[in-house]
Amino acid sequence: MAVLFRGCCRFPSSFSFGRVVLTCPVTPRLPLSAAAGVAAAARPYSSDSGGQKPKQTLVFVGIPNPVIWFRTKIYYFLIRAYFDREFNIKEFTQGANQAFVHVSRLLSQCQFEALEGLVAKDLIGKLEEKCSNLPQNYMKALSADPDKIMHTTAGDVGIYYADDGRKYVSILMRFWYLTSAQLPDDSLEGTRIFQVTVGEEGEAESKRLLTAHYEFQREFTKGVPPDWTITRIEHSKLLD
Repeated sequence: MAVLFRGCCRFPSSFSFGRVVLTCPVTPRLPLSAAAGVAAAARPYSSDSGGQKPKQTLVFVGIPNPVIWFRTKIYYFLIRAYFDREFNIKEFTQGANQAFVHVSRLLSQCQFEALEGLVAKDLIGKLEEKCSNLPQNYMKALSADPDKIMHTTAGDVGIYYADDGRKYVSILMRFWYLTSAQLPDDSLEGTRIFQVTVGEEGEAESKRLLTAHYEFQREFTKGVPPDWTITRIEHSKLLD
């Protein structure tokens, strides 16, 4: 019988959405209190060439579950102690962001052959089938630009011991990103729509905040290449 250790619950309990606020000027004060456990990210959006007009900044504020946050810290310690002494969640998150941007772009362009080696083979076929039925605006919404990622957090952590002695670690990452794709207001449950003012005349552009779940898995059996493979992909009701 395979043994499975899970680091925490699914995302609705591991991270609660706080709020998205559009502020001005570009340098907001974001008090990060350890007691409050607040995670925040800011992205500047518009300014004229002379730098006279203050930029607008979108501030993402989320409140993590402190119990589950502490539990994942324990699992990071176990990974370093028994699997990879050099494991660092900050470096892993940076790599996960890069993988998310690259893979989401390939998905939006239907380049499924290019996913080989990055995404599990059985998952590629499922993604191709799902994408074949998506309209063009949904396909556009799959792609995430690096500067449009508002926040990334690690959620569900798993450690697996199989019957044949193989060892696996999986980390489920959740990404919040912005898209300007035109989507029906009632089509995507749990997303947020807001207006961002751009240009000198104050034209309003609609932005939607979407979420995506990517699960990364690596086998730590001796002699196996040290590669992380994406074994699960979900996009805010676009790909479930």
